Amino acid sequence: MKTVLVTGGRGFIGRHAVPRLREEGFDVHLVTHSKPLNTLDGVQVHYCDLLDLGEQRALVSRIRPSHLVHFAWYTAHGLFWSSAENLRWVQASIELLKTFADCGGRRTIFAGSCAEYDWSFGHCSEASTPTAPRSLYGTCKTALQQMFTQYCRQEKISAGWGRVFFLYGPYETKSRLIPSVVTALLEDKPVRCTSGAQIRDFLHVEDAAAAFCAFLTSDVENVVNIASGRAVSIKDVVELIADKIGRRDLLELGAVPISEAEPPMLLADTKRLAEEVGWRPQYDLSRGLDQTIEWWKGRLERQSSVAPRVSPSIAEGGPAAARRVGRADGMKRGESS
Repeated sequence: MKTVLVTGGRGFIGRHAVPRLREEGFDVHLVTHSKPLNTLDGVQVHYCDLLDLGEQRALVSRIRPSHLVHFAWYTAHGLFWSSAENLRWVQASIELLKTFADCGGRRTIFAGSCAEYDWSFGHCSEASTPTAPRSLYGTCKTALQQMFTQYCRQEKISAGWGRVFFLYGPYETKSRLIPSVVTALLEDKPVRCTSGAQIRDFLHVEDAAAAFCAFLTSDVENVVNIASGRAVSIKDVVELIADKIGRRDLLELGAVPISEAEPPMLLADTKRLAEEVGWRPQYDLSRGLDQTIEWWKGRLERQSSVAPRVSPSIAEGGPAAARRVGRADGMKRGESS
């Protein structure tokens, strides 16, 4: 049986990818540093700090996986762009790759980011769009991709690099664009937005997990965009959410200025994903948002059922509690564990 090691296996993408890999017939080993998990059928869970290089090497040497999927990274919302933790994750990722090679590993997929691209191009093609990252995060991912590609070629390891665009769905960090709009509207709170003119490429996280699994089980190598290839404005996204919840009256479009750092458009060329990997999304935006809204409804209901009673003045938080959204400034959705 093929053995796959999945880092960040309880992160945003990883938690959706692990069951699919099990269905593909892999002996799945999940690595996480988070609190103990419920038993996952047919999945072996390992608690490991991947930044502890000795602990990491011992784990990989013991498992000796034939396949490796690396999602883990530092992704604290709003902080990861400039955090020095990015440098530590480059080092940890290089060591992970080297140990995997030393143990006879055959096929690996690492998660990259659209933050590697030159955003001034708008339309991002693996073949023709140059890399020109604007942040430490994007620079670290770009540098790692170059080292990853050269080392795997040298060691004759089959390797792919999945550049992730804008993901959404269950378990996304609540402060990000789509969940912040959904939860605010479900709680009858106003949502202060930019004009929403920015064009983005959104993909449901379950589709992203399926794309990574298809990528791993293919023989396609090098960079592949993990995205929908469909352009949609942020305005259209938030208005669709509001219409589904029935609270468009709470949207305040144009209340927040668009940052000069935000590109007008970020759209993926998904030709390689469709034609070479042979994968296409199963969720359209409407269906994906329906599922996401229902998930957040359930989450909020469970939280309210166990929340302690708080005085209205504290709970409501006054005018400052109004959500300020519409900035698409967080590219990577939960590769960390």
